[in-house]
Amino acid sequence: MINRVNAIHFTSSEEMHTLSHLYESLLKEMRDAAGDSGEFYTPRSVVRFIVAVVDPKLGEKVLDPAAGTGGFLVESFGHIKKQCKLVEDYDTLQRSSIYGGEAKPLPYLLCQMNLLLHELEYPQIDPGNSLRFPLREMGAKDRVDVIMTNPPFGGEEEPGILGNFPDDKRTSETALLFLQLLMRRLRKPLGGEKGGRCGMVVPNGTLFGDGVAARIKKDLLEEFNLHTIVRLPKGVFAPYTDIETNLLFFERNGPTKEIWYYELPLPEGRKQYTKTKPLRFEEFTPAIEWWHDREENDHAWRVPVEEVTANNYNIDIKNPNRAKAEEHRLPEEIVRSIIEKEKRILELMQEVEAEIKRGLEDGA
Repeated sequence: MINRVNAIHFTSSEEMHTLSHLYESLLKEMRDAAGDSGEFYTPRSVVRFIVAVVDPKLGEKVLDPAAGTGGFLVESFGHIKKQCKLVEDYDTLQRSSIYGGEAKPLPYLLCQMNLLLHELEYPQIDPGNSLRFPLREMGAKDRVDVIMTNPPFGGEEEPGILGNFPDDKRTSETALLFLQLLMRRLRKPLGGEKGGRCGMVVPNGTLFGDGVAARIKKDLLEEFNLHTIVRLPKGVFAPYTDIETNLLFFERNGPTKEIWYYELPLPEGRKQYTKTKPLRFEEFTPAIEWWHDREENDHAWRVPVEEVTANNYNIDIKNPNRAKAEEHRLPEEIVRSIIEKEKRILELMQEVEAEIKRGLEDGA
């Protein structure tokens, strides 16, 4: 093995390209077998979509404070690299564009290697917990232009970490702590330029949560422009979790006046995504086209912020167009659906009856 590694020409771009693809394949296999520890894996299709629509630019600082194995950072590096024309551009990309944080030792090492293999020569990944600093102490030097991340959710942080957050916004839900961190670390508008922007993954609970969650969302809507929420179908994060997830997109140039929603539909005939049949990037194509030319349709709708504030900052708003479609089903369709369900119930009952008879005969 040592001889084979020694034979690799690390200065050869072709061999490094091949090696990076091999490493990505190994990462995916490891994640698929990770079980509970697969929490740091974000489907490549989701990563590519977020990076495509947030569109980080050359000269901007990009951060993922929960970097995992580096998916968002690698994709961002490749996205910005296409914009480089001069030697100075490449130097900017290498030295002052890509930043991350990852507290777990194994994904931290995997993230470093992933970035190196994708030709980022100076990975700037913090091995500590990104939540370990008091929010009130973070200033201009800590702020960045772009944040893209999938923070851990469903976990808990030790009491010492909670002390870094305001008294009325302390919670055991890690996703809400990270949301506060992202809000704090986005660059403020300056000199006529817009503030920083963010694309992140959140569980459904963040959308409808009250109490501390509602207070955090109040700040988000009043100080930031939460312009888009993309609602993902079931099974996108299978097999790691069945929790339904959403993508939040906001900028530090609030307040929010209205929120656009886009519900990503499942392919025809599918009830949910699975490990063997995952979400593909191509299925985001209609959403990307809609992103740049927004109109309400069967999958897209907008909600005035007053409606959200009147409902205690609940942003878990279902697709009203889908409800209308269901309300206006033809009577023939409803009857046909009921008959088909009844037939299936009868078939199942017959199978159960046959199993019972078989069991009685075996026992006789």
